[in-house]
Amino acid sequence: MPSGKPRVAGLYAIADSGYLAADQFVPAVRAALDGGARVIQYRDKKSGPGQRETIARALNALCREHGVPLLINDDVRLAAAVGAAGVHLGRDDPDIGAARTALGPTALIGVSCYNEPARARAAQDAGADYVAFGRFFPSHTKPRAVPAAPELLHAARTELKIPIVAIGGITPENGASLIAAGADALAVIEGVFGQPDIRAAAARYAALFSNAVS
Repeated sequence: MPSGKPRVAGLYAIADSGYLAADQFVPAVRAALDGGARVIQYRDKKSGPGQRETIARALNALCREHGVPLLINDDVRLAAAVGAAGVHLGRDDPDIGAARTALGPTALIGVSCYNEPARARAAQDAGADYVAFGRFFPSHTKPRAVPAAPELLHAARTELKIPIVAIGGITPENGASLIAAGADALAVIEGVFGQPDIRAAAARYAALFSNAVS
């Protein structure tokens, strides 16, 4: 991992257009950062290209002020255009090599691996900076996502050298079990951005990591 590249760990907050209108992204992400989010992902399936770039630029400036990486969901071109810290790739997105070529050696590139250890090993070998497994619990955001068992994290922790992100139905009540199983980061959408007090919600997740090392 190139010098200076941040390690993905802690609360990984996904700002999603399913919960946020275009004019809500910046204040919502600011609240999540104030609550202790250590990674922000911008996921917007509703806005047009121009509006998405405007939002992404504003979020990137905000995240840089806080020293937190902004990752763009799926869109390598947008990540490059706004100078984001990196990108998160799913099954149908560009491959890691293409993303690395476009974004450079210092970019953070993450890959969704669902419940597939072999996919995670291949992603690590191809140069991914982290992998994400899940869903671990029932999820309102992605109710049809394939389930993954916490035991997967135990096995992955012994096989992988890069950070592991857990996602899917994670709450402040069940998140500690995933950290104990081997997750470096907890990716949360509704549990942060679907709450009336985003800062307080983020702080509850962030506290799980403080408790894990205390």
